[in-house]
Amino acid sequence: MRDYSIYQQDYLNISIVEQQLIWIIDQKIVARYAVSTAKNGVGEFRNSGCTPRGWHQIRARIGATLPINSVLVARRWTGEIYHSALAKRFPQRDWILSRILWLGGLEPYRNRYGEVDSTWRYIYIHGSPDESFNGQPQSHGCIRMKNADIIQLFSQIHSQTRVYIN
Repeated sequence: MRDYSIYQQDYLNISIVEQQLIWIIDQKIVARYAVSTAKNGVGEFRNSGCTPRGWHQIRARIGATLPINSVLVARRWTGEIYHSALAKRFPQRDWILSRILWLGGLEPYRNRYGEVDSTWRYIYIHGSPDESFNGQPQSHGCIRMKNADIIQLFSQIHSQTRVYIN
């Protein structure tokens, strides 16, 4: 495995065990955020519902000007703002809110290409309903964050930022 941290001044480290995203600049921790990874654990295969491991990069930033709690479906704003009544109307919806950082794998045949490609698995770092966020694994493969946290991180992170998931 290639260590991209030596090539990059800043990167995000997502710890599955700690359910935490750590932002590192010049080998110093500058921020920590609670996250929720996959309830099915770790794994790279399409349709597994697992969070992929290894080195990734942010391939797209989506939702920069949207209001907090904006509902996104297929990377597009639906015009809805999440609230409890909306959640009750659509109890099975996998809520993607506020911002999306879409990840692309960097390790061929581990998280890039074919049946393990993180981009085509639509693996994101994204906002989720704050009232149901408990920092425990509960996603369908993505990395969920509280809305204020994803908005703060999004405003400071650029495309191509490296992300290590372990």
